[in-house]
Amino acid sequence: MGRKKLVVLSGAGVSAESGLSTFRDSDGLWDNYNVEDVASIDGWWRNKELVLEFYNIRRRELQSKEPNAAHRLIASLEKDFDVTVVTQNVDNLHERGGSSKVIHLHGELTKACGERAREQSWDIGYDDIELGDTAPDGTQTRPFIVWFGEAVPRLEDAAREVEKADILLVIGTSLVVYPAAGLVNYTKPGCPIYLIDPKPMNLNLPGFTQIQEKATTGMEKFLQLIEE
Repeated sequence: MGRKKLVVLSGAGVSAESGLSTFRDSDGLWDNYNVEDVASIDGWWRNKELVLEFYNIRRRELQSKEPNAAHRLIASLEKDFDVTVVTQNVDNLHERGGSSKVIHLHGELTKACGERAREQSWDIGYDDIELGDTAPDGTQTRPFIVWFGEAVPRLEDAAREVEKADILLVIGTSLVVYPAAGLVNYTKPGCPIYLIDPKPMNLNLPGFTQIQEKATTGMEKFLQLIEE
């Protein structure tokens, strides 16, 4: 018998405890920016300079942050399970926390691509992207981020992973937000689903268990549960 397959669906709540501001918090990033202006493809074509500035600030912020206990505990699951992390986060904290297989649904902050060819990306680390920087195809360099109004290219890869899962863990994202909500429907019959979220959720799903905690303490409880 091979090792059991454990798929983790993660969202902003995992990185919040590392001090990364999230979109939806009352003191979040969006207070200073309009979502449509900085996180949509229409916003890009309207004002590239503003969009570049927004992601340059986020990249600098990320450089000073460290993975937290939740990232490290998720990585530690690889000792006993075949683990794939499917994340809505654009930060690299899962990788820096030790996870070896990570699918980024919404792109990666430390990568760039051309504005006409998203499928060809490259690492830029924490460097700024300036107006006038060009991609290999001659177009303006842009952040390798999936914006509103764009397709999510790795959604099918994520769905295939969830289909193979023996255990599904959802952490830091509520199961009412797409695409995580849709991915849950790909689990095979009998696959237990665990949700770590401080807000109570009444989800009518077979095999559903909620751990009503924030990400770090929730992961400690999850490890206890699966060891039992």
